[in-house]
Amino acid sequence: MGYLMSSFKRSSCPVANLLEIFGDKWTLLVVRDLMMGKQTYKEFHESAEGIPTNILADRLKRLEKEKIIDKSKYQDRPVRYAYKLTQKGKDMGPALWAMVEWSNKYIPGTLSAEEIKTSLK
Repeated sequence: MGYLMSSFKRSSCPVANLLEIFGDKWTLLVVRDLMMGKQTYKEFHESAEGIPTNILADRLKRLEKEKIIDKSKYQDRPVRYAYKLTQKGKDMGPALWAMVEWSNKYIPGTLSAEEIKTSLK
């Protein structure tokens, strides 16, 4: 049976649709940071992977548009926002941790979930 086309960008394939949201180098790293307790633009920018500021701003906007995150203003001058995962974003957690487990099994030297939590603090 072929994939049905409707309001989907490419097809109704769940993997293709997930990749439309999370399928770039940076988006899952932002979600990872949120799951580890980071909330501010500065905290995301300080992550070891060194996401460029223009890409970080774009990914935060895209995640908000997809209702993966919410933002709330915590400072007026200059305006600054805190970000948090919505339930939709939190529901990505098991898939993200499955990737961690797979990496630990097949990519020698990768950090465990506990080591990730420690390294992000």
